[in-house]
Amino acid sequence: MFLSIITINRNNVVGLERTLQSVFTQTVIDFEFVVVDGASTDGSVGVIKHYSELFGSRMKWISEPDRGIYNAMNKGIRMSSGDYLVFLNSGDSLASETVVSKMCRTLEEYHYPSILYGNMLKEMPGKKVLRDKSFAGQEISLLGLYTGSLNHSSAFIKRVLFDVYGFYDESLKIVSDWKWFLEAIVFGHEKPIYVDIDVTLFDMHGISVTNKELDEAERKDVLTAKVPSTILVDYDRWFQSINQMKRLKRHPWAYRIVWFLERCLFKQEKFERKLKGETWVS
Repeated sequence: MFLSIITINRNNVVGLERTLQSVFTQTVIDFEFVVVDGASTDGSVGVIKHYSELFGSRMKWISEPDRGIYNAMNKGIRMSSGDYLVFLNSGDSLASETVVSKMCRTLEEYHYPSILYGNMLKEMPGKKVLRDKSFAGQEISLLGLYTGSLNHSSAFIKRVLFDVYGFYDESLKIVSDWKWFLEAIVFGHEKPIYVDIDVTLFDMHGISVTNKELDEAERKDVLTAKVPSTILVDYDRWFQSINQMKRLKRHPWAYRIVWFLERCLFKQEKFERKLKGETWVS
């Protein structure tokens, strides 16, 4: 199989139905579907069995206790046989019936990159849909991943990368996929490719959205372990100012005003140093 779509679920029968339906209605069938259920008791297993009959040999599934989200994802990786993996959690859905066709065609056009990602749609309050383009093709740096992340559900990831960088860290509850991208992209120098294609509709009720405090705490622990303290202290101190400057640069008139003010302050400091008898060493 060229592609494996992996769905994890636990007691989310309504969301699971939506996810399975979006996968089943894809216009191409050359993919494998892996469902990992955490011993659900809400009728999810019955839904999985129903779709298993529809998918036939293209679908693999298990229902057994697990040790959390990333333990379930790692089970899915081990069960999969595709060259590329997509993680479509229960409640999320593919944005259209042609997503798999478009993304697989694009993988070929870009000569099979390590990671290909597109847009993630978020249904906001009031039924408004926000199109999240993540990094939208910009180079992904440590600064970018310091507060942001590459959207997991919109990424087609080459399976062999999990042999290189390891599976998801099961000690983390929310940010293990973010940590994996940090390892692969920042420290491993993988080069993700972006395409302007709506890939997934993201369920905004998951733990990664609702528990921001845990998200920030886990990120901090990972960064402290991975980044030297002498570097991390500058990120902690200046990342907000750098982000503000990035926003200002999108508006040239505002950036010129700030630049002019900074030059005036610099000259004032230089003048004050001269009055104090300090000299500049050339």
